[in-house]
Amino acid sequence: MEFITENAIFVGLALASGLMLLWPILTGGGSDHAANVSPNEAVLLMNRAKTLVLDVRDEAEFKEGHIQGAKHVPLADLEGRLKEFTRQKSKPVLVHCQRGMRSKSACKILAENEFTQLHQLEGGLDKWVEAKMPLVKAS
Repeated sequence: MEFITENAIFVGLALASGLMLLWPILTGGGSDHAANVSPNEAVLLMNRAKTLVLDVRDEAEFKEGHIQGAKHVPLADLEGRLKEFTRQKSKPVLVHCQRGMRSKSACKILAENEFTQLHQLEGGLDKWVEAKMPLVKAS
């Protein structure tokens, strides 16, 4: 007990560090079905492997701007269009939406249909733009 009182600052820092490491698990952040990747990690993934970039936002959002080469499939249409992606089941798939909630649902659907290399863009397109990554506007 004496150790704790004499080193309260260090004990507090250790507890805070542990809590920060567990925070995503405690808050339900991230996806159980996909690895979260930052915008920079996403670019590396796209450059290193033939990655399917899947945009699950609605049509208006997609037209405002999207990642170059992204395949647009609104979340509501995903299950009905899975046959379009059967060749990608064992290849990298980067899923994103605007903020990350719809892409989490999309990753669940894809995982249930045996897609094995799922990656979710952490923070969605908002974080992509914040990282000053390029967008393509639909014409």
